[in-house]
Amino acid sequence: MKKILITILKYIVFLGAGIWIIYFMLSQLKPQERADLFISIKTIHAWYIVPITLFGILSHYIRAIRWKYLLATIDLKPTNLNLFFAVMIGYATNLIVPRGGEVAKCTVLAKYENMPVTKMVGTIFAERAFDLLCLLLITAFAFFMEMKRIEHYFSVKFGLIIDKIYAHRTIAIIALALMAIGMAAFIFFSSKNKESKIIKLFSEMLQGILSIFRMKNSPQFLLYTVLLWFFYGAQLYLGLLCVPATAHLPAMAAIVVLAYGSFAVIATPGGIGAYTYMVAEILSTYNITPVPAQAFGWVAWALQTLLVIVFGLLSLLLLDPYNKRIHAKQSAV
Repeated sequence: MKKILITILKYIVFLGAGIWIIYFMLSQLKPQERADLFISIKTIHAWYIVPITLFGILSHYIRAIRWKYLLATIDLKPTNLNLFFAVMIGYATNLIVPRGGEVAKCTVLAKYENMPVTKMVGTIFAERAFDLLCLLLITAFAFFMEMKRIEHYFSVKFGLIIDKIYAHRTIAIIALALMAIGMAAFIFFSSKNKESKIIKLFSEMLQGILSIFRMKNSPQFLLYTVLLWFFYGAQLYLGLLCVPATAHLPAMAAIVVLAYGSFAVIATPGGIGAYTYMVAEILSTYNITPVPAQAFGWVAWALQTLLVIVFGLLSLLLLDPYNKRIHAKQSAV
């Protein structure tokens, strides 16, 4: 009961943070700019939504097939459609219960494929660890390719932050001192306790990543990983073309958005507020003004979220009839 209450509290806090970010972004715009924001969203090239949706579905399907290779290492062989249904239901669940998607995915396969949940958990952890590694590599690549833009952005932002800190230096010194004490205590106790959760987490992540390279079908798994991230980037590039004010931006801008925008999705449930804010900040480094930058952020977030909701619900509706049909065919043989 205590864990459930803590989970609910965390969700409320982070959802509240996302709503506050939305309020903050809109409050920074003048009344005319807010009106222009809705006009910018209305004037997008709507036909781009078709290939964006197609690439979105393909990316989710590829993730499902890629998971199949991991499950094969522990002698589990679910059908492709059940895997796809499980992935989409997992994504939809994450919008409501952060990190609840992993449980939902395993529950679906446990029920319809008669697969043990305990065996599947390790494959999900390995997949997430490997995706985190991929994201870090893409982030590093984006940083080195657009280093001047990113450095200039942070120098301007940190310059403003430093000015504010100097104006409230007493509070800042106390806050920094408390942070330093907290970090020192954390490092001290972690180093003393070899069984600490943090050490275990990093050890398990490393083992999960290494297990992928040792698996029999690692070339196929890596190929699907490349395709997965390609479709993620392609969606965002088409999204840039979708908004007239961002249509001139290079493909590298989509990669930067993919890299740094992905971290914002973790910050709030479904990335609400945080994703749009982060994307708008990234686009500002390409001299895109706040109105079209936010317009792109909202369009990108809305399309991704709507896709998850629609196909998550369709998966829930089709899951049972599909499996009844499969079992009926197997019984007839």
